[in-house]
Amino acid sequence: MQSSPTSRYVACEGRELHVMEWGAQHRETVVAWHGLARTGRDMDDIAAHLARRWRVICPDTPGRGLSQWSPDPEREYCLATYVRQAAALLDALQVERCHWLGTSMGGAIGTVAAATLLRGRIRRLVLNDNGPQLAEPALARIRSYAGHPAAFATVSELEQYFRSVYQPYGWLSDAQWRRLTETSVRRLPDGRVTPHYDPAMVMQFTHHADDYLRWDEWDSLDIPVLCLRGEQSDLLLRETTEQMRLRGPRAEVVEIAGCGHAPALNTPEQFALVEAFFARAG
Repeated sequence: MQSSPTSRYVACEGRELHVMEWGAQHRETVVAWHGLARTGRDMDDIAAHLARRWRVICPDTPGRGLSQWSPDPEREYCLATYVRQAAALLDALQVERCHWLGTSMGGAIGTVAAATLLRGRIRRLVLNDNGPQLAEPALARIRSYAGHPAAFATVSELEQYFRSVYQPYGWLSDAQWRRLTETSVRRLPDGRVTPHYDPAMVMQFTHHADDYLRWDEWDSLDIPVLCLRGEQSDLLLRETTEQMRLRGPRAEVVEIAGCGHAPALNTPEQFALVEAFFARAG
C-alpha cells in the first residue's frame, strides 16, 4: 500500500529546504536527491515504492522547487554547500545513517558527502546516471538550456517543452508528464510560466568549474555503490563507468535501456534494482 507523503520545511545552514517525506513510520532511511534543474517531486514514484520498507526523504535543493533561493548564488550554488546542507538536514531530521539515491547532481552530492561530512553515515549509494567525471559537451548542453529557461503563455506549452528537453528520461505516462510539469512551474511577473528554478544556479559551472570532477572522493569511498547508466547517456560515458568498476568502491553498473540522461526512476524494473541493492544491507 502506498504511503502518503508529508511536506516539510527545514532550516539548513541558514536556508530553508523543502522536503517531501514518505514512510515516516520506518526507522531505516533513504535520502533521494534530484538532479540539477529538477525537484524532489521527481522521486514521487520510486519514493512511494520504497516507502513500503524505508523512510524516504526527498529534498528540493536550494534554488529549486519550494526551497529558498540563495541570496549569494556565486558562493552557495556548489556541491560543498549542498553537502553541508545535506548533513544539516539529516541532523535536523534525526537521521543517523541512511542509504542515498541520487540522480545526476544528487548523485554527486551523495558521493562527496559519503567521502566527507557524511562518511560512515551513508551506508549504500545509488548513482542515477552520475559518476566522478562527466562529459563536457553534455555539461555545455545542460548549461545552455538551464541558464536561460524558456517562458510560455500556458502550462500546456511548458509541458510540451519539458517533453522535448527531458525526452532522454525514457518512458513517462501522460499523467507523469503532467505531474512533472505542474511540480516544475512558476509564474513570471508578466504572467508567463517558466521552469521553477533560480537560473543563477548555473553559476556553479562558472564559479566552481571542476565541481563535478570527483575522482579523489570516489577513490576514497569504501561503501557499496550501484550506478544506473542510461544506455544512451551523453553525460556519463561508458568509459567512465568502466573506470568506476575498477577504481575506488568498484561500483556495480547496470545500463538502463531506452534512456539517456537520466532514467526517470519510474518503472517497476528500475524500482526493483534500487530496492534490491538497498535491501542487501539487511
